[in-house]
Amino acid sequence: MERKNRNWFYLVPVAGAVFCLWYLYTSFYDVVYSDYIRLVNSYLPDVWNPAKFWVPDLLTRVPVNFLARIINITFFHYSIRFDQVLGVVSLALSAVSVTYYVNQKQIGTIWFLAVMAVMFSLNKWEMLNNGSGWVHFLAFAGFYYHYQIWDRVWGREERKGDHLQMILLPWILILAVAGPYCAVYVAVLIAGYAFCMTVTWKREKRLEKRYLLYGLSVLLPFFCYLWSNAQVVPDWSGYGAAQGSLLQNLFRIPGYFIRFMLKSLASVVTGQELAKSLWSTNLPYLAVGIFVAAAYLMALYLQFSRKLYETTVFPLVMLVSGALNHALILLSRWSFLVEDYGMSSRYALQFQVGVVGILLTLALCWKECQKAGRQVIWRGAAVLVTAIFLLGNITTTRKELQTAPYRKELCVKRAETALDFENKTDDELRAEFEFRTSWDQSGAMVRSALTILKENHWNVFHQ
Repeated sequence: MERKNRNWFYLVPVAGAVFCLWYLYTSFYDVVYSDYIRLVNSYLPDVWNPAKFWVPDLLTRVPVNFLARIINITFFHYSIRFDQVLGVVSLALSAVSVTYYVNQKQIGTIWFLAVMAVMFSLNKWEMLNNGSGWVHFLAFAGFYYHYQIWDRVWGREERKGDHLQMILLPWILILAVAGPYCAVYVAVLIAGYAFCMTVTWKREKRLEKRYLLYGLSVLLPFFCYLWSNAQVVPDWSGYGAAQGSLLQNLFRIPGYFIRFMLKSLASVVTGQELAKSLWSTNLPYLAVGIFVAAAYLMALYLQFSRKLYETTVFPLVMLVSGALNHALILLSRWSFLVEDYGMSSRYALQFQVGVVGILLTLALCWKECQKAGRQVIWRGAAVLVTAIFLLGNITTTRKELQTAPYRKELCVKRAETALDFENKTDDELRAEFEFRTSWDQSGAMVRSALTILKENHWNVFHQ
């Protein structure tokens, strides 16, 4: 069947990027805070110093950050806006990959717009505002692009250069861009390649050897990353509040782990701030979390009952990636013993991958039923699932737009404090700049960072 030309779809990611940039204009004033305090003390002012680049734990520091930092210092006087723009552009690139997939599979316009509404939801407000996390948006853009190439190869629509990209992309993303985010990426690729080999063997009774090469191209850079990660010298202590191991606490407080997971699932529908303003008990959180878990199971059932994976793996890969990200946050953050920790806006970028996978799976099944002229019960469930995801994300975005001016007021106050930091106490600086570590000298570190910026006329001190 001839594919319709729907290139205008690519205007939607552009519009989404413009929307995010407008939001940042209303919610942020260009002044360092939080993670930037550590970055300024660690890498400024001598950003060209090779001794700060060629370190054993280089890969954990995400090498592409060094280049971005040099450009920022040279041309933009260390502006947080520069990093924020990089983050928004990277988010738009992820949306472009999804748009390409939607066009290739001729998925309906309404489904496409629903996916875009999720991708540009302001449930990611913390990641958008804190420009130091821009590289994580870039990492996910790389993941989406790789999954898209993989889908083409699997669907026998391979283009010239796709095979080479399948080999090189893991090296680039794991070693230069992804940092700690490479864990789920690697797990998805290795499991996915093994799955593709199994399906090919069952279907054609032949071993698809190219996936062995692709798997090797994932494991080798990942081992390099693990070696670099082993060289990290912790500069803080007292991680979490829990006593004992994960297994011990799982038996001691099993309800905590269940609530943690369900609340993190719920966060893809209602952001943490919105949920706190609506609900005073755990029941609504848990109900929404169960709904999202059911949506995952429904999408997985459709994937395997209708064998969608035989022609396209992109939605299935997104589903598995989203589920693994929820599991990863539970495993890495449970020890804080804060059951709504997984609802934090900083994890929305990781979790939304799964929602995209759910919606694309529903869209493909919807299209299949239309072709066959069938009306099935699950279509009502698909409408309900999509409507709840949309309602939750749109309401969360609306809530954040209402909060944005107050966030900017705090930033302006922070800038005023920065300009008068010599007359502030360490406790005032620690609180104002949201720099919390286990170090006793965190206030002094804020002072040190602001001194570096002032001496070099960067950031808020640039006239």
